[in-house]
Amino acid sequence: MAKIDDSVKKKVPELRFPGFTDDWEERKLKDIAQFNPKTVLPDEFEYVDLESVVGTEMISHRTESKDQAPSRAQRLAQKGDVFYQTVRPYQMNNYLYDLPYDNYVFSTGYAQMRPNIDSYFLLNSVQNKQFVQHVLDRSTGTSYPAINSSDLSNIEIHVPSKLSEQQKIGAFFQSIDDTIALHQRKLDLLKEQKKGYLQKMFPKNGAKVPELRFGGFADDWEVRKLGSLTTVVRGASPRPIQDPKWFDKESDIGWLRIADVTEQNGRIYHLEQHISKLGQEKTRVLTEPHLLLSIAATVGKPVVNYVKTGVHDGFLIFLNPTFEREFMFQWLEMFRPKWQKYGQPGSQVNLNSELVRNQEIVLPNYKEQQKIGAFFKQLDNTITLHQRKLDLLKEQKKGFLQKMFV
Repeated sequence: MAKIDDSVKKKVPELRFPGFTDDWEERKLKDIAQFNPKTVLPDEFEYVDLESVVGTEMISHRTESKDQAPSRAQRLAQKGDVFYQTVRPYQMNNYLYDLPYDNYVFSTGYAQMRPNIDSYFLLNSVQNKQFVQHVLDRSTGTSYPAINSSDLSNIEIHVPSKLSEQQKIGAFFQSIDDTIALHQRKLDLLKEQKKGYLQKMFPKNGAKVPELRFGGFADDWEVRKLGSLTTVVRGASPRPIQDPKWFDKESDIGWLRIADVTEQNGRIYHLEQHISKLGQEKTRVLTEPHLLLSIAATVGKPVVNYVKTGVHDGFLIFLNPTFEREFMFQWLEMFRPKWQKYGQPGSQVNLNSELVRNQEIVLPNYKEQQKIGAFFKQLDNTITLHQRKLDLLKEQKKGFLQKMFV
């Protein structure tokens, strides 16, 4: 692909396939696609609602009869149609229907476009951030911004005059999307496999041994309270937490927050904020790796922290443990949904040190704990590697979308 000189950037993209030099044309969507074509619904069909599409992938659909279907089930798909999410368009959950079936019906939450240009080119044009901003500028509502099909149809995009260039660009992005989908499926499969192993490699209710076990181990597992295996203490936060005097960018002691846990999925290798010497006097400072448990926001989420840090009061810390850390991290992952028994239906669970100390656990000898912990750590490393590959592919696609469209 060739890079284009700045002087002609306005009418051609920055990055272009060789052999194409014509200016791109500015066209309204309604001039390159038929919007919401009228159709007669079949008696039974597969219904696609606004939760069914994530990114550019259809992740679910359900069978409905014409008589019982939701009133929003109106848009009968034809191969090549592009469905644009008109509610919260910033989510960019848009879909090109490329299946060989004539019984898929989409919600009216999508604008249906039947293009007379290359479908994949159109799909990626509307996935471009610049286009999404044009949509948001014309949307109404703040919490749930939405655009109607008429306003959407009047938005202009730049289109190559030659169909062959549209097709080349469309095929390029189709290939990227296929690769992303493949990596996503691999990642989902690995996560499902881990769930299965967590269920089978820890004893079920009342059992003394797990369903699946490494060779060489035969003893019953032992019932213990968590508080007999470790000292459970709560983190501490300086107040008011917004006061800048508690923080210092030059400090070598980080500040662990709930946001870091979400971002790094429970394994903390770096921290954005750092706590000052004054702040360190108001918190619990850890200088070695420790296991923690989130008791606020992401309630019950286990955390392994590998960096020097002060610990927010939204965490419990397991000090001086006699268990193997990785084993307990995985047990807490498996047990996480069960903390719900301490909450009222529909309300957030309120975990505290005493509840956690008194929680019973069935565990094997230390050597078997090490074996189980190492197995799951390797599985987690594989999942992390696949997640990074997937994230990199998505970032690469974003870059190409910026450079290959006007």
